[in-house]
Amino acid sequence: MKKLALLFCVILGLFSCNENKNMENNRITSTDFQNPDQHSFAKPQEALITHLNWNSTIDFENKTIQAIAQYDIRKSQSAKEIILDTKNLEIEKIWRNENDSTDFELKEQDEILGQALHIPLSKDTKTISIQYKTPEKAEALQWLNAQQTAGDSPFLFTQSQAILCRTWIPIQDSPGIRFTYEAKVKVPEGNLALMSAENPQKIDSTGNYSFKMQQPIPAYLMALAVGKLEYHETGEETGIYAEPATMEKAITDLEDLQSFLETAEKLYGKYRWEQFDVLVLPPSFPFGGMENPRLTFATPTILSGDKSLVSLIAHELAHSWSGNLVTNATWDDFWLNEGFTVYFEYRIMEELYGKDYAEMLASISFKELKEEAKELIDNGNAADTRLKLELSGRNPDVGMTAIAYDKGYFFLRKIEEISGRGNFDEFLKQYFNEHAFESINTEQFILYMEQNLFGKNDIELPKELFSNWVYGTGIPNDLPKPNSVKFINIEQSIAKWLNTGNIDTLNTLEWSTHEFLHFFHQLPDSIEYAEVKLLDEKFDFTNSSNSEILTEWFLLAIKKEFIPAYGAMENFLINTGRKKFLMPIYAELIKTETGKRIALNIYKKARENYHYVSYNSLDKLLNYKTD
Repeated sequence: MKKLALLFCVILGLFSCNENKNMENNRITSTDFQNPDQHSFAKPQEALITHLNWNSTIDFENKTIQAIAQYDIRKSQSAKEIILDTKNLEIEKIWRNENDSTDFELKEQDEILGQALHIPLSKDTKTISIQYKTPEKAEALQWLNAQQTAGDSPFLFTQSQAILCRTWIPIQDSPGIRFTYEAKVKVPEGNLALMSAENPQKIDSTGNYSFKMQQPIPAYLMALAVGKLEYHETGEETGIYAEPATMEKAITDLEDLQSFLETAEKLYGKYRWEQFDVLVLPPSFPFGGMENPRLTFATPTILSGDKSLVSLIAHELAHSWSGNLVTNATWDDFWLNEGFTVYFEYRIMEELYGKDYAEMLASISFKELKEEAKELIDNGNAADTRLKLELSGRNPDVGMTAIAYDKGYFFLRKIEEISGRGNFDEFLKQYFNEHAFESINTEQFILYMEQNLFGKNDIELPKELFSNWVYGTGIPNDLPKPNSVKFINIEQSIAKWLNTGNIDTLNTLEWSTHEFLHFFHQLPDSIEYAEVKLLDEKFDFTNSSNSEILTEWFLLAIKKEFIPAYGAMENFLINTGRKKFLMPIYAELIKTETGKRIALNIYKKARENYHYVSYNSLDKLLNYKTD
């Protein structure tokens, strides 16, 4: 009996200890949230959300979402209110705990940040619930009619990054705040609903779906898609969602998803999200991909038929470590998400396809970095060529440039050169493991690297490394130079063709997309209309099904006024929503008065097919005024 009593006391003590620990975990301390986020109204050091229970109905006819969002909250002892981010949401009712209806206050509208939603808290408040409706033109939501998809049904998808989650869910919209979530979503019958969570693989005839995300995520990784979709398994932990008309092409290019995942795990440790699925969206998706955990969104423009554009999927997969697992604390630290991810992407591609393949990708990054840096400096925005940004008062989307991606990549490649690949790989594994499901800023990362890479391995830290790379403008003089043998061969082929006049010397039979891109990049400005015409007759670029090649071809066609390509260009601009392609083509067109008229005529037809992320930038570029 004494032993049983002793055992009971031990067990009771353990429960008491855990209970005290849980109580402590539900209380905010003065050491929490040391990274203030200027793009959120939230004051997480006072009160924050920890879990979201989202119950919604999707209304395609009126293009709205009706929802109730219930939050578990954590607060300091002195907290009088909790503040959430919203933008243009119709807040109908708010209550605390189960049925304690309360007043609330929506502060003055900010053009970029929206409105702060202030909700009073009582001493015993554990949950808050918000009944609301989205407006028809919520910035994160893209409602597509049947004609705008690959099939015969309407479609809905979201894009929450960077600060658009607040346009479809009242939320603490900061990358430094994480929460778990559950959801119930009612959709029109015949549609499949998917979220950045555990997902169904078949259409439910009732239109009712339930979701659970057990790992804590920031708001920008909240995602929803609804449409007539199918699922195809590509491995034990991987698969593809796509519209039926797109699925066959998707399988051809994305059948190696499981190999991608296993390769990534060998490099930097266990994948922490259980499932890695890819949803191929309709063409209006504004990005190449979006790394929503468990459900990467991808543009159909990567479906080239030869797998030559799937490095984008490696990029989104890499985000499962850099970004989703360890997140930039604020958007000023965006390079911590993207620079790491490009580095990781190229390492995956090197493992799968060899060193020279990765060097081709790095060479393209080098070109894009030089162009982006020059443009920013020429436009008086040299400060935006720093890795550590200052985005106060600006939309964080302006920081989504080649600086974060490519300068960030080359900085990490420089670190690899200094420390040695073996040491750097060991450091990265430790970094991802020790900071899992946390946010970090630039200064914290630098200190961590000084201690755990340079200090730990007794490696001398170059004196001006961080001041030049992280806080310095432009491109550092010691930037590592990529070297691709295949690209050197392309340059030699161009010289031979132009010197001999014999286009048959261009042996393109085994060229990858990247080699064709380098070919276009290396063509001299002196190339004549006749030579452009000859290229099209030989290779039929105007009718290419490869979006990357088409974009470069259209840019050349505009510069040389190669009119036979303009019809295909118009069709491409109307049916493609990827911002990466749209911006340079429209920008090249408006350099002449004739081109400006052509651009505006096309844009009037195409704008309704674009997501807010794209048309918001294009409206400014084209000085386009809506009615």
